[in-house]
Amino acid sequence: MKAVQYQAYGDYHQNRVVDLPKPQAADGEVLVDMKAFGINPLDNTFRSGHFYAATAENLPRVGGQSGVGIVAESKSADFAVGDRVFVTGRGFGLVADGTWREYVAAPAAGLAKVPDHVDDAHAAAFLAGAGYLTAYLVLTEFTQFKEGQTILAPGIGGAVGMEAVQLAKVFRASKAITTASTTAKAEQAKAAGYEHVIDLSEESMRDGVLRITNGKGVDVVIDGVSGKLTKDSVGSLAQGGLLAVVGYAGGREAEVDVTDIIWKAATIRGFTMRLFTPEKLGAAQAKLREYLAEKKLQPTVAKTFPLDQAPDAVRYLIEARPFGRVVMTA
Repeated sequence: MKAVQYQAYGDYHQNRVVDLPKPQAADGEVLVDMKAFGINPLDNTFRSGHFYAATAENLPRVGGQSGVGIVAESKSADFAVGDRVFVTGRGFGLVADGTWREYVAAPAAGLAKVPDHVDDAHAAAFLAGAGYLTAYLVLTEFTQFKEGQTILAPGIGGAVGMEAVQLAKVFRASKAITTASTTAKAEQAKAAGYEHVIDLSEESMRDGVLRITNGKGVDVVIDGVSGKLTKDSVGSLAQGGLLAVVGYAGGREAEVDVTDIIWKAATIRGFTMRLFTPEKLGAAQAKLREYLAEKKLQPTVAKTFPLDQAPDAVRYLIEARPFGRVVMTA
């Protein structure tokens, strides 16, 4: 079968298309004929060697943390041949071979049925980037987010920025604010229904937040951008607000005004999925699938690539910074 495998750490070309044996399903597992695959910025971080598990001993490794497919063989009572399923697994694509292959044999516990109204590409986009899951865990575990509070999630094109804003509406936030790096992307976001989009080519994020919130600031910032925006993320908080640092698409180094932390009595927390038990993650994912089935969430696909163009697909995600998720198809 065709698969995308890392044999060394480095540039995009290390997403190597190789031929591997088709896996066999063991007891309690399901063999899935994969149809679509999400790409997560963490896939790029790992392959480039900038992740704690990027060691020589952890190679070769099939990439991909999630995907969607059709059950080809089942050794679990929970799934039947022909079921269309989400495929995930703890450590997939990082410390265990992942989903970027034509067939995956996975424990039934890592699978869930896809709602009929969601096609394969949008189902893959639902999982890609883990934006919904990240935002849900921040809003329910880091803070008990309440109806009427406000949220800021910079970077409307990215998974966290886009999907945190969607989820904030489900949580009945009074305002869900995001940012765009250009006027064109800001207009694209507004046309797609995102109301509060700060055009960073026209004003600073902090100024935009204070304008939109009438000077109060926001209760929660879910920041997947970081870098130069970090100072404004802290400065955008309301009194007693929370900044969750969940990514660093804009850079790993940042400066802050410590008086903002002190005077706002701010809480700053770093986010990693390793903070949560499998049971906690499973419950969160189940709730998000419920929202998806109820059409409360709108996964967005920016572009699709065939699996054998994985280097180009990952490059497009990282360098083009598209509006929505990048998906590969088998």
